Amino acid sequence: MKQRIITSVIVLSLLAAMPTWGQTNVIKRTPAQQPAKVKTGPQWKYQGDYHEGLAYVQDYKDKYGYIDQSGKLVIPCKWKYGWSFSDGMAGVKDDNGLYGFVDKTGTLVIPCKWKSVGSFHEGLACVTDDSDKKGFIDKNGTLVIPCKYEYAESFKDGLAYVRTNNHNDRYYIDRTGKIAKFPVENDWAFSDGLSVVHGENYNKHGYIDTTGVVVIPLQWKGANAFKNGFAAVYDDNNEWGIIDKTGKVVIPCKWKRTDSFSEGLARVKDDNDKWGYIEKTGEVVIPCKWNSENSFSEGLAVVMDENGWYSFIDKSGNIVFSHKWWFASSFSNGMALVHVAKDKRGYIDKTGTVVISGEWKSAGDFHEGLAAVEDKEKRWGFIDKTGSIVIPCKWNFNWLGGPYFEDGLALVQDDNNNYGYINKTGTIVIPCKWESAYSFFEGKARVKGNNNQWHIINKQGQIVK
Repeated sequence: MKQRIITSVIVLSLLAAMPTWGQTNVIKRTPAQQPAKVKTGPQWKYQGDYHEGLAYVQDYKDKYGYIDQSGKLVIPCKWKYGWSFSDGMAGVKDDNGLYGFVDKTGTLVIPCKWKSVGSFHEGLACVTDDSDKKGFIDKNGTLVIPCKYEYAESFKDGLAYVRTNNHNDRYYIDRTGKIAKFPVENDWAFSDGLSVVHGENYNKHGYIDTTGVVVIPLQWKGANAFKNGFAAVYDDNNEWGIIDKTGKVVIPCKWKRTDSFSEGLARVKDDNDKWGYIEKTGEVVIPCKWNSENSFSEGLAVVMDENGWYSFIDKSGNIVFSHKWWFASSFSNGMALVHVAKDKRGYIDKTGTVVISGEWKSAGDFHEGLAAVEDKEKRWGFIDKTGSIVIPCKWNFNWLGGPYFEDGLALVQDDNNNYGYINKTGTIVIPCKWESAYSFFEGKARVKGNNNQWHIINKQGQIVK
C-alpha cells in the first residue's frame, strides 16, 4: 500500500511539471545570451581607389567618407560626394550642392562655396563659380587665377591648358594666369620659325616658336608674320613699328602703317596718308609722297601717284620706266603683271617692255615659272613666260589673284566647287574632294573635309595631322 502511494505521488509530480494543452513554452534569456546580429553583403555601397593612403567610400545612406588602408573609417560619411585625395586635400560636396575641400583629418579647410571643383595639383585646384566660369584657387582657398575660362585642366609641369568661350582662344597658362604656351596644331602658320598668336578676344598679340612656347610676349594690339627676321606690329594707339625676332623694337611705333623689311627697306605711311620707305636705322630714304606702294621685290617697287597711275621706282626713289599703268603688281620671276589698258592684262620685263599681252579677264603673278590667267568664261588656266597656255582654262577659282604654284602644286576648284591640286602638266594629283583648302607650304597643306574638320595633308594627299 505504501509503495502505491509513493508511485502516485511521483506520477502527479511529473504531470504537474508538463505544460497544459495550448500553452506556449517560453524560454527567457539574459542579454548576454541573445544571438548576434549578422550583417550581410559588402560594408560599403561603393569604394574608390586609394590615393595618398585614403579611399572614399559611400555608405547605404548615400553619404561619402574616407577609410584608411586598414579599412577603418577615419573621416565620417557625411558628405553628399567626395573626390580622391590629391596634394593632401580632397574635394567634398555638402547638402546644398556646393563644393569645398577637407584635409586628411576630415577638417573642412576650404568652405563649400563652389559649383564644382577639381583636384589639387602643384598647389592649385580648378574651381567653377555660379556663372560656370573656371579659375584656380590655392590651398588657402584664395582665388589666384580669376574664373573666366569655359574649360580648364589641372596644372602639370607648371602649366594648365584652358579655353575661353571663343574656341580659337586655347592656350596654356602659368601659375600666375599668364599665357605661356599654345597648342601647336597648324605648323603651316609659321614664318621664320615663329607664329603670331593672340590672347582672349584678340586683344593682345605675340609670337610662339615651333614648340608652342611664347617667345615674344602678348603685348601688341596687332601683329604681322615675320619676314626676313622682322615683323610689323602696332600698339594700343594704333601706331605701327617693327620688331626683331627677340621682340626688340627696332623701329618705334610712330607710323600710321608699315610692313616688314624687304630687300633692306620697309614701306611706311605717315599721318598725311602718304607712303615712303625707311631703312633699318629708321631713317626715311624715300620721302612719303606716294598714294600707294608695295614692298621692294627684285630691286623695284610699285608706287601709285595722286592721279591713280602706277609706276616703278628703284631704291633711290627714281622712276625707272617712263610708262604709267592702269595697274601694276610687284616683280616675280623677272616679270610683273600690268594692266596695259583698262580691260587688258599683260606682263613686262625689267626694261619695262610688254613681253606678254592677252585679253584675259584677270591674271596672277608668276610663281615657279607659271602664271594663272582667267578667260572670258571665268575659267582659270596657266601660261608660261612666253605667254603660251600650258594648262587649259578649265578650272574654277574664287580667290582674288587666282591660283598659283607652290611646292610644284596648284590649288584648283572643280565644277562642284570642291578643291584639289594639280601639277605643272595640269594633271590632278590630289582629287577635288575638299570643301576648303590652302596652297602647299613646305610640303604640307591645310584642307577641310565634308565633316567640317580641318586636316593637314602631304603632297600625296595623305592626312598627316
